[in-house]
Amino acid sequence: MSTVQQKRRGVVVGVVAIIASVFVFLVPFAFIFVTAGKTQQEASLLEFSWPAEWAFWDNLVAVLETNDHILVRAFVNSTVLTVAAVAIMVVLAAMVGYVLQRRRSRWNGLINFLVLAGLIIPPAVVPTIWVLQGTGLYRSLWGLILIHVAFGLSFCVLLFRAFVASIPRELDEAALIDGAGPIRLFFQVIFPLLRSVIVTVIVVQAVTVFNDFTYALYFLPGEENATVQLTLYNYQSQGLNQWNLLFMDVLLITIPPLIMYIFFNRQIVAGMTSGAIKG
Repeated sequence: MSTVQQKRRGVVVGVVAIIASVFVFLVPFAFIFVTAGKTQQEASLLEFSWPAEWAFWDNLVAVLETNDHILVRAFVNSTVLTVAAVAIMVVLAAMVGYVLQRRRSRWNGLINFLVLAGLIIPPAVVPTIWVLQGTGLYRSLWGLILIHVAFGLSFCVLLFRAFVASIPRELDEAALIDGAGPIRLFFQVIFPLLRSVIVTVIVVQAVTVFNDFTYALYFLPGEENATVQLTLYNYQSQGLNQWNLLFMDVLLITIPPLIMYIFFNRQIVAGMTSGAIKG
């Protein structure tokens, strides 16, 4: 195959990929947007059509005022949950990944097995609730934070370990010669070099935690503890589906993760591919 044919084939594949992306991502988002701007009667038809009468602002106000401003409280709960869980995951995963990569011992095999087990073994709801009840963390925000840390830590450790492998060991040795201790070596020398993979972990895990529905439903019940995903229940009841308000809620929930992906797209790719050559 000639070079010209290869270029043409690459262009065709790229165009097909762009068209597929438009249908997979942009078309559903457009449907959400136009439905969120319709009246209840129009939205109940669930048709992909331009609204005959725009009710975007009215729907927005109605969603924000529903159930004594539960969406506002839910955004606060989800923000606290996301920030705390991701911060703990970043620090712990970075430290574990660094130690696993730099220090070889007879325990490395067991620890690597446990890390992989965290990715393979599915979470069990009933035993987890039993543990939370025993520790007094059931129905508490801190309990759900620890759940997300436990279930997301393995993926983060693998990313940090792969990136640490690309950092020369000479930096560690130079810092130790200068008198740096283990804590100072990690946080002042190694941790700043992990910037790209830190951004990747923050964005990926923040979107995962913020968009979580199942864990919040099982481990954090109650309206006072509602997260943004659980507010979707407010617009469905027997015999009445407020599709315009439901889609407006979905639109508001979608905006924060979408902004994160738009602004940190390059850092995500760099962090995911870091360490792919070395280590």
